[in-house]
Amino acid sequence: MKILSVVGARPQFVKLAAIADAAARRPDVEHVIVHTGQHYDAALSDVFFADLRIPAPDVNLAVGSSSHGRQTGAMLAAMDDVLEQHRPDWTLVYGDTNSTLAGTLAAVKLHLPVAHLEAGLRSFNRRMPEEHNRVLTDHAADLLLAPTEFARGHLAAEGLAARTLVIGDVMTDVCLRVARSAGDAAPRLPEGVDPAADYAVATLHRADNTDDPARLRALVEALHALPLPVALLAHPRLVAAAAAAGVELGGGAVHVSEPLTYPDLVHAVQRARAVVTDSGGLQKEAYLLGVPTTTVRTETEWVETLEDGWNRLAPEPGDLAAAVARPRPETERDAVYGDGHAAERAVDALRERAR
Repeated sequence: MKILSVVGARPQFVKLAAIADAAARRPDVEHVIVHTGQHYDAALSDVFFADLRIPAPDVNLAVGSSSHGRQTGAMLAAMDDVLEQHRPDWTLVYGDTNSTLAGTLAAVKLHLPVAHLEAGLRSFNRRMPEEHNRVLTDHAADLLLAPTEFARGHLAAEGLAARTLVIGDVMTDVCLRVARSAGDAAPRLPEGVDPAADYAVATLHRADNTDDPARLRALVEALHALPLPVALLAHPRLVAAAAAAGVELGGGAVHVSEPLTYPDLVHAVQRARAVVTDSGGLQKEAYLLGVPTTTVRTETEWVETLEDGWNRLAPEPGDLAAAVARPRPETERDAVYGDGHAAERAVDALRERAR
């Protein structure tokens, strides 16, 4: 059986690490990796393949950055030749990026089966490009690999129950494995942040937070005013938006660094007092690691993280200080994202359903 994985962005590389490992342990599975080049910066791409021991991509489309339409169109145009050459039993798409949608559309137009890993997530925010990508992908795909029962419920409400299988969350597989290997070494943090004292880890990259200069300035000023040091891991999009708006990212409580490797990120979050983010993946990773999180959005697709206050939404910059200062919840977290074997279930489900 041949699986062709289509990936292009940092969270997808983490999921790919689990799938690639599970596929490699099954001698009857051939796994082809297609990197669209959506994330082309080495800190967001190449380093993940090296640090997570992912095989080098078999194909790199190198589409680079552009508007949503141009980027998705470039991927679509390039995917036809790749799919015609490999004719996979399954095209496996991950998450909710432009790479996800392009891989799905290219495969279904060629009548090739598509499986969607991390199916059924919904933020119900139609302003988010990711929401359109995930909904369109779910309705086009042949097999929906849902991470949670909440996700299954969303798919059932849209008439997709017959195509749905709950397998757990593959990012859980990788996050827990990496966390166990961290050891006692001090985490890598920006200069000025003491790893032995309380600190927060912060990331911002979504368009709703970066593209409005006034909102971006207010968010950065709110981070500056937090009562504990903040390690701001600055995504290239954030750096570019701040420069264009004349916003100085560093200052006050904030100490800036480039994005960390995935193992270093997990290690830094493990030791943190708090996380501030608009990333879907980091919300969940913080929950898995038992770190209170403040999500700078009006909604989250990972609704389970809101249980008992482990994650709190902070739609406005003025909400940040109180949310970050809240006490750590005393309740135990449920294993809603699985037991660390989701990737094995995913690959086995594809084997059982191959043409």
